[in-house]
Amino acid sequence: MLIARLRKTGIVVALCLSGAALVACGDSGGDAAEDDRAAARANVDAMTREHAKDTTAASAAAELEPRRAVISETMPYAEDGDELVYGYFVAPEDMFEPLPAVIMIHEWWGLNDNIRAMADRLAAEGYIVLAVDLYGGKVAKNSAEARQLMLSVVEDTEAANENIRSAYKFVSETAGAPRVGSIGWCFGGSWSLNTAQLFPAELDASVIYYGQVTSDEDKLRPINSPILGFFGAEDTGIKVKSVEAFGDALKRLRKNHQIQIYPGVGHAFANPTGANYDEAAATDAWKRTLEFLDYHLSTDDS
Repeated sequence: MLIARLRKTGIVVALCLSGAALVACGDSGGDAAEDDRAAARANVDAMTREHAKDTTAASAAAELEPRRAVISETMPYAEDGDELVYGYFVAPEDMFEPLPAVIMIHEWWGLNDNIRAMADRLAAEGYIVLAVDLYGGKVAKNSAEARQLMLSVVEDTEAANENIRSAYKFVSETAGAPRVGSIGWCFGGSWSLNTAQLFPAELDASVIYYGQVTSDEDKLRPINSPILGFFGAEDTGIKVKSVEAFGDALKRLRKNHQIQIYPGVGHAFANPTGANYDEAAATDAWKRTLEFLDYHLSTDDS
């Protein structure tokens, strides 16, 4: 099995000796980089408002069983200074490699049980899934903690970039995935788009659930991966106007994209632990997600 093989290869040795050690690169954008940070800080404020009434307690909707049995393990895939970074790695129990991979990026709460459950559900559809950790092993227990964790990434985006680069190398080289996609919710939705920017020619699909987006054509122009985005019409954090501008920019650039804006729902409509959870919209979005990933990540050429 894939996980057994990964154990045998010695992941720690692979990370330390095969060129996966991380070397942080400083910000190079000057005023542009500061503008990006200011926008990201504003997004943190918006997410704080949106999640003010949310808790991290799992609801029944978060306990849906995966369609088939999966096997999972917490594995190191990156380094942060002298510390290994651990993610949640899942694969279907009864399927053979090579399998396409999905890099899964958590909400502003961190790599919690809800994200692990989503990783299990996705892996059961025939993927290897690496749910990454951009918070250094920390998981927020409340909105105040989540705000600080999200801010820590905003203030050091290059560390998060290197984390994602290591995740891509892990699934594509160490796990041998022939195709790779990304998916994220909220904070993770923004980073799913960032993943498409980090790997403009390599990433095969990017799914964004109500993440911060951009209409800056210079940033979007290099992206070649198809994009699927889900947003709520009543989201006051990720406003419809910004989503429409994002879609218009992608259209002008002739990018392969689908944008779905659900009427009558707000931010985090697919989060079963949130106050805005909407079962109909979440179910439809998940169906569309599976269809999109199957189309763009499938290795069946028949």
